[in-house]
Amino acid sequence: MQPMLILMRHGESIWNQKNLFTGWVDVPLSEKGVQEAIKSGEKLRDLPIQAAFTSTLMRAQMTLFLALLNHSSGKVPVLLHEKGKLRSWARIYSEKTRENIIPVFASWHLNERMYGKLQGLNKEEVKRQHGETLFKKWRRSFDTAPPSGESLKMTKKRTIPYFRQRVMPFLKKNQNVLISAHGNSLRSIVMEIEQLGKEEVVALEMPLGSPLFYEYRNGLFVKKGA
Repeated sequence: MQPMLILMRHGESIWNQKNLFTGWVDVPLSEKGVQEAIKSGEKLRDLPIQAAFTSTLMRAQMTLFLALLNHSSGKVPVLLHEKGKLRSWARIYSEKTRENIIPVFASWHLNERMYGKLQGLNKEEVKRQHGETLFKKWRRSFDTAPPSGESLKMTKKRTIPYFRQRVMPFLKKNQNVLISAHGNSLRSIVMEIEQLGKEEVVALEMPLGSPLFYEYRNGLFVKKGA
């Protein structure tokens, strides 16, 4: 059986609900987002998962842990801290217990695109104030950054090295990997694994709380069902 990469955008957040630019502002899921995460878990329930990755933002982490809450393996998702006091103080001393966890790794490299001075602003108000053309460039273009923020091109420069260095080794060992992250960090990964061009990625939609499945075959990623 081929190893599987599962990409999952977080469920609806409170600021998604309010139509605000969020970026790195650390807001929780809405009630709808909680239900979306749990529903996503039904699609993952019987799929073995050897490792999971998420961003440092709570909406992505909430989605991951809720989705794995009722995994049929009975394994518990555990966030493994790689720095500071938690690295040593959160050590698991039972080998049997270690065998019954799904290791979860969190990194800022998988965080959402940082929207700079748009963060916290209402999207419709920004569109009215600056015009639809500039609004679309700030929001969806590949290489135009919002004021004091990141473009998708800049986001890709941090997500892809991390993906190659940290995620790929698990897939090469024939292990299934889940990534719970954000619309733009995941778009940059899809751009890489599907070899999309700048114009193609602009049109790419990442649905909230709905996992995408890719088989890793002979060094290539094949979207399941494609």
